Amino acid sequence: MFATLTDIITKTWADKTTKEYKILKGLKKENLRDNMTNTELILNMLAEASTKDISQALNPETFEESKKVAVQGGNVAKVAMQELEAQTGKKVVTSLNAKSLLESKK
Repeated sequence: MFATLTDIITKTWADKTTKEYKILKGLKKENLRDNMTNTELILNMLAEASTKDISQALNPETFEESKKVAVQGGNVAKVAMQELEAQTGKKVVTSLNAKSLLESKK
């Protein structure tokens, strides 16, 4: 149940399931969060925190209601991401991972 809701939140804001996101970043067993850029991580946390806050406000009673709340929370981060991308002209969700970030700093 928790994994499904996490997937819904991620799919909503990043337009990828967690599995698709890991594939984009070239990850096998590595942790997705550990391989997100700071901006990706912040947006992911915004999506999760928004979902929690909306859930507390609406108090969903069924799994279907919880899924709707997950979409609402994910949308908060999606709007923020779209605004940031419009302002910078750069995509937020990228294939950059911890390994490539470390190599680019050398």
